[in-house]
Amino acid sequence: MKNVKTLALAATTVAAMSAPAMAADRTDLRAGDYSWMQFNAMYAVNELPRDGSTDNGHDYLEMEFGGRAGIVDLYGYVDVFNITNRDYGDKNNGASKMFMKFAPRFSLDAITGKDLSFGPVQEVYISTLFNWGGGAIRGTDEFGNETNDVNNASVGIGADVMVPWLGKTGMNLYGFYDLNLKEWNGYQFSANWFKPVMNFDNGSFVSFQGYVDYQFGADEKYGNEFVPQTTSGGAAYFGLHWHSDNYAVGYGLKAYQDVYLLEDGGGIVGLETTGFAHYFTATYKF
Repeated sequence: MKNVKTLALAATTVAAMSAPAMAADRTDLRAGDYSWMQFNAMYAVNELPRDGSTDNGHDYLEMEFGGRAGIVDLYGYVDVFNITNRDYGDKNNGASKMFMKFAPRFSLDAITGKDLSFGPVQEVYISTLFNWGGGAIRGTDEFGNETNDVNNASVGIGADVMVPWLGKTGMNLYGFYDLNLKEWNGYQFSANWFKPVMNFDNGSFVSFQGYVDYQFGADEKYGNEFVPQTTSGGAAYFGLHWHSDNYAVGYGLKAYQDVYLLEDGGGIVGLETTGFAHYFTATYKF
């Protein structure tokens, strides 16, 4: 995970040396409009961060959506945790019930009416990212310390980049803003991809899909003696999923390094924030 950012930038450089620019037609902004939505029944094993008191296995339902409409390229999802209301795992006993990611990008090509593609870069965006938890913004933990659910926003520059073998990969570099603290705190690099790797005669296929979210340049001062923070950290998901027109099933391995900038094993709480988790998914597509 320490080399995630370096590898992503290296892949972009290689693509820049090998892929030609392709002109884009911006005469009809709505010509390429599309939308999609799907529901994912999921189970996570050993998800991080964890304090070791539970196995951190939990079920959840995810509504995932996205599409393109004129200048806006959108991706997002809403997670509802512990839908079977089990008594074990990390999503019970007052834990946040929901989480939402909302990531609209605004095409600079479409806004300006100009083809801004170059080398492997197909399209350039103003990128935004919002992460919201479903619990209380203000609360206290078992030690009496004030806690806040996830509440942050990021803005920066993004691009669709043709990467060797992976194909079109969304890449974004954000400034990270903590809405709870009302302060900027470092940067985040994100990338996502979807690569069909095996096709079947009935039209179904297997994809290699995933993402990287890596924060860096953050300030350690926002940690404390219970849960200290680091200056960098993140996570990467690597999944193999079988897809048909209406259904999908998949498995994903997620790797963490000081995820959410929480120091692995640090402080009085000693959270585990570096390691691996497993995700199992069954999908119905609309």
